[in-house]
Amino acid sequence: MKKIATSFYDILGISSATVCLVHCLVFPLLTILPLGVSHNSFIDLFFAVIGLIAVFKIIKKSNLLVATILIISMALIWISVLSEIILDLHLDLIFIGGIGMIIGHLLNYKFHRNRNH
Repeated sequence: MKKIATSFYDILGISSATVCLVHCLVFPLLTILPLGVSHNSFIDLFFAVIGLIAVFKIIKKSNLLVATILIISMALIWISVLSEIILDLHLDLIFIGGIGMIIGHLLNYKFHRNRNH
């Protein structure tokens, strides 16, 4: 049962980070088109909360490399999201954090898969 739960949080983290990264890369292109869409920072906050839940569940049982990657990536994402909400300042740290989250979750998933086989 624990294998399934750990895999679930890895998959949740990978998918959330990927969707967030796609959102952050594609959305600025959509604002160029006259569709009347504006950026909402609370969407980024939603993705950050999902990522934080997955990271908290994973770092308890992961190795030092994965935990470090995930914590640094999560910190970069939260700095970027909070600076946008509070200061209305867009930082590109969210892209680096998103890529780091994907890498960290993929490494953790790979380490768990290798341990169980």
